[in-house]
Amino acid sequence: MASGRLGSASVLLAVLLPLATVGCANVSDPGSGDGRSFAFWSFSGINQAAAVEEYEAAHPDVDVKLTEVGSSVETAQSLVTALASGKVPDLVLIQGDDLPRFVDQPQNFLDLGDFGGDAIAGDYLDWVIAQSRAEDGTLVGVPTDVGGMAVAYRTDLFEAAGLPTDREEVGRLWPTWEDFIETGRRYTEATGRAFTDNAATSIFYQAVNQGDQKYYDDSGALVYRSSPPVEEAFQLALDAIDAGITAGQSSFTEPWSAGMQQGSYAAVAAPSWMLESVRSNAPDTEGAWDLATIPGGAGNWGGSYLAIPANAENPEAAWDYIAETQSPQGQLDHFTDSGALPTTPQVYEDERLAGLTDPFFSDAPVGRIYTDSLIGLQPFRIGPDSAIIGQEFLNALIHVEQGGGDPADAWDNALDNIRIAIGE
Repeated sequence: MASGRLGSASVLLAVLLPLATVGCANVSDPGSGDGRSFAFWSFSGINQAAAVEEYEAAHPDVDVKLTEVGSSVETAQSLVTALASGKVPDLVLIQGDDLPRFVDQPQNFLDLGDFGGDAIAGDYLDWVIAQSRAEDGTLVGVPTDVGGMAVAYRTDLFEAAGLPTDREEVGRLWPTWEDFIETGRRYTEATGRAFTDNAATSIFYQAVNQGDQKYYDDSGALVYRSSPPVEEAFQLALDAIDAGITAGQSSFTEPWSAGMQQGSYAAVAAPSWMLESVRSNAPDTEGAWDLATIPGGAGNWGGSYLAIPANAENPEAAWDYIAETQSPQGQLDHFTDSGALPTTPQVYEDERLAGLTDPFFSDAPVGRIYTDSLIGLQPFRIGPDSAIIGQEFLNALIHVEQGGGDPADAWDNALDNIRIAIGE
């Protein structure tokens, strides 16, 4: 089980072909063949090159051939194609919502337990490492990060609307999502402007990731049609649209980025990895943002895994990279460099994490805020079609918010499109 996220492009795209069993062809884009170097596929937008450069600096005899394939969805699709042909990289980064499709075909991957993965499995949050364990016991991947939740808000815009700006007081405005929407009403009535960027990702996708059940039950059966947490999250998003508090700007699009810089909205869902997006898209707003507790208090939107395909030419070199960079110390170092929240709870009290503040976000205690958001989290099962199902729910909400779709038909339309998309 795990709580998951949609990668940036996953919010806009989502179709994966069925997995094929690994063939016997040669590896594409291999390492040097010296047993130390290796080929690594990652998705873009997360500055994987910085981590690779740091690793190469510490290991000058190693050449990591990094390919940033595209979005997380495009990387997963390329991996599907590679597995079918047998021409695979030595190491691949798989986004959490895409992982179940690959875990269901463990024969396509090396069992990382054979390399030492079982010995270190206890270093990771149990509900995160469990997501990469196949039914036959194969450890398909090692987790790289997790996405604790918060809300980023503009203190200057809140002040102009007559709302409190202190992060503790702001968090008390919205103990529930209903309260969040009501706060949005107050803001919009006072300013005539949108309160949050959109209903699909900043409300639905946050709320649906907070329940103990999402699209599958604990046995792996599809329950998205009758899952109360899913229906409730969907209705919350419709309520926010009806309240007129959203800007209708889909996450990770150009209007969304421009709106962040221009103050077109005052609050945005901000899992830990989102902070870099805010910095890069709205550099002139440094010091105008702060972070408050997410409605509901806990949740996760994030997480990826490193895996080694079965036909990898340089598996030992790939494992050495995993073992070093994803150790508790390695994840802590990466957090201080990039903000990727560790999946290794033993470092949560380390002062470099627990005491970290971010000047861009008004010196918010980001380490404490995000680790606290994982406490009490009730993980849910992610299944092979979770990404596709989630995308169709998002599409239905976007259609209402941007395309004038009838909210009364949105739920049924989403269910119809899911049935077509997954053949269920």
